[in-house]
Amino acid sequence: MGLPDSRQEKQSSIVFRDLGRMDYKECWDLQERLFAETVATKTRNRTAPAEGQEATVNHLLFVEHPHVYTLGKSGDISHLLLDDAALRNVDASFYAINRGGDITYHGPGQLVGYPIFDLDHFFSDIHRYLRCLEESIIRTLAVYGIAAGRIEGLTGVWLEPDHPARARKIAALGVKCSRWVTMHGFAFNVNAQLQYFDNIIPCGISDKAVTSMHIELGYTLPMEEVKGVLKEKIAEVFGASLV
Repeated sequence: MGLPDSRQEKQSSIVFRDLGRMDYKECWDLQERLFAETVATKTRNRTAPAEGQEATVNHLLFVEHPHVYTLGKSGDISHLLLDDAALRNVDASFYAINRGGDITYHGPGQLVGYPIFDLDHFFSDIHRYLRCLEESIIRTLAVYGIAAGRIEGLTGVWLEPDHPARARKIAALGVKCSRWVTMHGFAFNVNAQLQYFDNIIPCGISDKAVTSMHIELGYTLPMEEVKGVLKEKIAEVFGASLV
């Protein structure tokens, strides 16, 4: 599963911030600032004596965005099925951004998480990092009685992953990593407005459905409660403490 070694003696800390509802570009700028600060610290440490080195900070941001579509560096713009006028009609914006992956949707009722982690605190393995984010969401879903897993070769969290005709995605991942510092992250459908996914080919995958916790359970979830469970599961999986 690629989880951190629980035998590690030193526990890293993660500074958690709940941003509430925030414009995508404003939040992206915040991520970029935190990311740049962490990379700059690591760069200074390369030439500083051991006693003069600065500790880097791990950040975890939770946020909900107004309706927005984002396209990763490896994405295909044809997977956005709306032109500019149609985007305005559905009150959505669009950004081409610097994460991996294809196109996805963010909006109200979806819990978006942006870990700006220095992976030198945990492990230097981006694939393991992605699996740990997935595992955190899988464990959160289990608290609510929803069994979830992975599909080989497809990043994200899926329900009924072993049944191709019924498999449906409940969380998407897309990250950037430089000098083992991460940004961007995951989008977890809690009470998401799924009709907005009809305007894209989500993550470039045309033959799989998208779902949300409230659809699976038949009731609206208290978002603050889900946030509380998920942040604790992230700390658990990464062997870290939340600040």
